[in-house]
Amino acid sequence: MAMSESLLDNLKLENGLVVAIAQDYRTGEVLMCAYMNPEAVEETVKTGIAHYWSRSRKKLWKKGESSGHTQKVHEILVDCDADALLLKVEQVGGACHMGYRSCFYRRADGKIVGEKLFDPDKVYKAPARPQS
Repeated sequence: MAMSESLLDNLKLENGLVVAIAQDYRTGEVLMCAYMNPEAVEETVKTGIAHYWSRSRKKLWKKGESSGHTQKVHEILVDCDADALLLKVEQVGGACHMGYRSCFYRRADGKIVGEKLFDPDKVYKAPARPQS
């Protein structure tokens, strides 16, 4: 995967981060929303596997490093204001740490509408909890 020299120079970072939306490259389903710093963008381009910046852990993480549920990146799009990235990915397993295919698994009224693929308590060391 190639990256233009100016991509990192032209990204509008807020507190060193840019919003990154992961979307299934085949179906268009939105899988998750995360953040990337310049290092995450570079690692993603270099390896072809999505890397993000964890705001809670304050560190770079490769998607799937704990669960094995990786995202192979097929394409990266930059929005018109250069303040968000869209990663078109091939999702292996669930994208959501709560066990669902997509992080957008529940409606605003609380009804679960997503497909649960795995038990997070069996995949992660600490019990998964919804993040507010």
